[in-house]
Amino acid sequence: MRTSGPRKAQEQKVGTVVQSAKKFCLLLLLLGLNLTLAVAQQTTLRQPDVCFLPTPQSIVKQMLELASVKPGDVVYDLGCGDGRVVITAAKQYGVRAVGIDIDPERINQSMENAHKAGVEDRVSFRNEDLFQADISEATVVTLYLLHSLNLKLRPKLWRELKPGTRIVSYNFNMGDWPPEKKVGVMSGTIYLWTIPANGTP
Repeated sequence: MRTSGPRKAQEQKVGTVVQSAKKFCLLLLLLGLNLTLAVAQQTTLRQPDVCFLPTPQSIVKQMLELASVKPGDVVYDLGCGDGRVVITAAKQYGVRAVGIDIDPERINQSMENAHKAGVEDRVSFRNEDLFQADISEATVVTLYLLHSLNLKLRPKLWRELKPGTRIVSYNFNMGDWPPEKKVGVMSGTIYLWTIPANGTP
């Protein structure tokens, strides 16, 4: 009977510790949930800048030809749509290619098309804002955007791309940055630029 008092006190102490641990775990869980929600809100992407208009397949081939895609290149298509530029680069040239699009529906479509084409091991698609995405590893960049978007994107291209990286754009130029080449096609023009040694023309 003499030990019942100390034993009861010890049990109460253990119970208090257990309750405190439960409260602490609950607090961590709530903090983690709030952090997850905050991150999800921060990463919510805005609406696309342009509606999806597929680049004709014949133009895709001419764009890649003008860019002189070769083994070892990494092709980035900014605003990849259904993935046809990325898939063609991987299938025809055997290079690694990356597509970036702000529309998750387009990304899902691109992945399905890559699976059908059997090039999943050489391509990747990222649901990102092309103005925020890391494109520094690209050696070739393809664009089919708008003139205003090309101008907005131009400083990023100069800042992030390595010297020698080729840029091809269908139908829209880069303002006062003159192209090295331009090729007239039946439905418009394809432009080519190369990032200079100092990064800025």
